Amino acid sequence: MSSTCNPAGAGIDADDATIAAALEDASIPCLMMCMIHMSGDASLLDGDIKPMGVYINEFQGFMDEESRAAIRARALQVIQAYRDGGCQLPPPPSRSTIHRMMEFLVAQEVPQDYVPMLLEEMDLDGEDQRNDDWGEEVPAGARDEFPVVVIGGGISGVLAAIRLEEAGIPYTVIEKNTSVGGTWFENRYPGARVDVANHLYCYSFEPAHHWSEFFSQQPELQKYFESCIEKYDVRRNFRFSTEVVAAEYDEGSHSWRTTIRNPDGSEEVLESRAVISAVGQLNRPSIPAIKGQEQFAGPSFHSAQWNPAVSVKGKKVAVVGTGASAFQLVPELAKEAEQLTVFQRTANWMFENPIYHDAVPEGKKWCLKHLPFYTRWFRFLIFWPAIDGAWEVSVVDPQWPHQDRSINEANDMVYHMFSDYIKTQVGDDEELYAKVLPDHAPMGKRILQDNGTWLRALQRANVELINEAVLEITENGLVSESGQSVDADIIIYATGFKTNKFLWPMTIRGRGGRLLSEQWGEEPAAYLGITVPNFPNFFLCYGPGTNLAFGGSIIFNIECQVRYIMESIKQLLQTGQQSLECKQEVFDDYYRRFREQHAQMVWEHKSIKHSFYTNDEGKCTLLWPWKILQMWQWTQTIEPADYRFD
Repeated sequence: MSSTCNPAGAGIDADDATIAAALEDASIPCLMMCMIHMSGDASLLDGDIKPMGVYINEFQGFMDEESRAAIRARALQVIQAYRDGGCQLPPPPSRSTIHRMMEFLVAQEVPQDYVPMLLEEMDLDGEDQRNDDWGEEVPAGARDEFPVVVIGGGISGVLAAIRLEEAGIPYTVIEKNTSVGGTWFENRYPGARVDVANHLYCYSFEPAHHWSEFFSQQPELQKYFESCIEKYDVRRNFRFSTEVVAAEYDEGSHSWRTTIRNPDGSEEVLESRAVISAVGQLNRPSIPAIKGQEQFAGPSFHSAQWNPAVSVKGKKVAVVGTGASAFQLVPELAKEAEQLTVFQRTANWMFENPIYHDAVPEGKKWCLKHLPFYTRWFRFLIFWPAIDGAWEVSVVDPQWPHQDRSINEANDMVYHMFSDYIKTQVGDDEELYAKVLPDHAPMGKRILQDNGTWLRALQRANVELINEAVLEITENGLVSESGQSVDADIIIYATGFKTNKFLWPMTIRGRGGRLLSEQWGEEPAAYLGITVPNFPNFFLCYGPGTNLAFGGSIIFNIECQVRYIMESIKQLLQTGQQSLECKQEVFDDYYRRFREQHAQMVWEHKSIKHSFYTNDEGKCTLLWPWKILQMWQWTQTIEPADYRFD
């Protein structure tokens, strides 16, 4: 089974006019990389025309139109020759040339440490280096005797299924919903879309050229994961509308007994040698307990439990919360509601993304589909500025004198850049500016993307922003902390998720009957975010301490984690051992370093309040505090000395 798309493109048989029209929409820096692949001539790297810089969501390298036109003209000739020659590629560029191409494309140094990771991510040779198509080094009989239960059919669960299928391991995926997609199945509120560019927010081995928008909406994202389980023939191993109730490790048999609740309400026990939790961090909605909630006469629901039968047209609607979901939802509601009142506890930082709602031009789709390696270089162009560039901005400088607004010099530049953007959006409305200007350091909470729709929505005549939490709910509305009463026909809670309740409400018991929720308490933690002492053969995807807040893509992190899990299973099957369990001293050392690193990061800074990244004590439990490079390096392979084997 092949698990990678053809990086050389779908071939070219279009006429010159079609090609020329498509090139009008091309990213010229990426086009230049394709020209090198098609012609074998790397002299472009030494020419006068070159990208001038790199920035998130800026695909032209700040090149002027004259330079871009010159490259399009030369590219047409190269593509014509490639097409007319039968689409035969010359020998691929050397590794050193590829490195030069990387640095040329982003107009800056790409350190050698990053090159292996980037080469693996780009799959320029068409080989998925993260796959688990094991050979004779793992006996088939050993695989057959190692069934795995996967909890959850979201991004992680689908990936785990694909990798287990490749490895020939029997597995069952338990998913509480009626289909795959996880957060992209559940979050169906108006305006729901991804905030990582879609040509990066997809599996490295299954890049897609079909995306209709740069930041796709929920239906298209869910359809992508549906297509993946069909293409890789794993749907037959999913059990939908089924929920895991509990899982318990049996020391005598070195196996797990997982209790599931079937669609008809009956319970069943599945036996497996390992359990992979793929439940994610954003899957259990959180609705704050507010006095009088039960008295409200109208419909009320969480944004992740959207009720399509409820129309907001001509209604008085109240939205509680101004996080990422509200940021997308409120502008859509404002178009139809008679009156929309938004309750904000804390303002959020945002940065300008002018293409946030833009469709992908047809010419760019053509380039992605047909031009050799265009998809891979476009993915690199998105990935590189989002990898670790913002990490330094997130590290606190204790000597920095302006701790009330920022944490270091670079962070202060971000503060002013973001503040200026907000000011340009609200103009002379000083009252609104005071409400929407955050009172914490940038990067300390989730940074939101804006193309003007959020702040324009707040300035509509039918929209009011109340800069207070809700104190009480009555039969006909809400009351703010200062006593302001607001009438409402509908209440929508955009109040996030129970992010610190990993695996809740499941009961997970490990060695000696140890209860995972009690072992974790208010500080859920795992070694590399993947394994936990006292819980043999129990693995976590997107577990504690693995989320991202300074760039990258969670799919990249998940691919690293699943590879580590598969290497762990492979280690067991090759050695004939029954189980592996993270040593307590290894975990303790890791968690000490984890806490020490977080203490230096913006997420635990004194200016940060009410963050879903942290627990009630202000300790960050969700995020990866090191660079993304280290996630990749540390999950390359399992270190047997870190584990106890039985």
